[in-house]
Amino acid sequence: MVASRDLRRPAVIVLQALAVAACYYAAARLGLMRQLVVESAVVTPIYPASGVAVAALLILGLHVWPGVAVGTLVLIASIAPVQLDVLGTVAGNTLAPVCACLLLRRAGFRLSLSRLRDGLVLVFLGALTAMLISAFAGVGLLVASGKLPAPDFWPVWLAWWVGDAMGVLIVTPLLLMLYTVRLPLVLTRWKEAVLLTLITCALVPLATHSTLSMLFLVYPLLIWVALRFRLAGSMLVALLTSVLATVAATDRVGPFEQLTRIEVMVKLQAFNGSMALTALLLSAVITEQLNTRRSVENACQELAEVLEHLTAGEPPPPRSPRDRTDH
Repeated sequence: MVASRDLRRPAVIVLQALAVAACYYAAARLGLMRQLVVESAVVTPIYPASGVAVAALLILGLHVWPGVAVGTLVLIASIAPVQLDVLGTVAGNTLAPVCACLLLRRAGFRLSLSRLRDGLVLVFLGALTAMLISAFAGVGLLVASGKLPAPDFWPVWLAWWVGDAMGVLIVTPLLLMLYTVRLPLVLTRWKEAVLLTLITCALVPLATHSTLSMLFLVYPLLIWVALRFRLAGSMLVALLTSVLATVAATDRVGPFEQLTRIEVMVKLQAFNGSMALTALLLSAVITEQLNTRRSVENACQELAEVLEHLTAGEPPPPRSPRDRTDH
């Protein structure tokens, strides 16, 4: 029995790493379907594979990091011939999510994203800080190998960094939400959910493709969804809006029409970034406040029960282990 368990553990790790590699590759291919040209390099505005990598490491553990490396290597091999400098890009794309996972664990990050603190550390440590590694490694190797002129380093670096960070901001919360959700779902607001879905399907395409530049219309919708359905609703709306805005930007239609390549990149990334931050942080604040109110209500109920028993001359009721647990 012991030998069987010892053999089973490496097999599970290998299967998990292969699954991570497959998911990473699929997410990267989806991201590469829409590209922007910045100076003399082609970049993706949203790189969802970085979000998949961070979520996989947080959920499964750091031992699946080879899956990220294999997924990156297979992706590069499917695009261009593999050369020695590719190993630096693979190392950067692997080290960035590993550092993100370590930083988040160090900061006491919770997978449920139930506190404002969790949203802040995911933004500033998991996305903005850790993704500096992949951007510097990737663009630095392009310049060192002569594939990118040195004067183009910073514009391409900025686009690379923001694309990786956007993948973490949008994709990682969704995957963590799917992991922490508990079935069966209680659909007490299904009518409102249907109404919001219809409004979203009508408003978001209009805002992202209209020549009147009505991107601001997304924010009231995002706030409404965050207030009523918290992280699940707000991040789904943010994902849909980011995808449609990226399609409009790469097609040069709607609010991105008649803009230069740099202007398109700046406007798109500023919109996607501010929208993802609004959705993530607002839903985290609302969830934290609801949990705090629930804790206060439970404490008041327990206090009332204790006072009732003391008034009647009875000993107070014992607290359950769940009540003593700090959530």
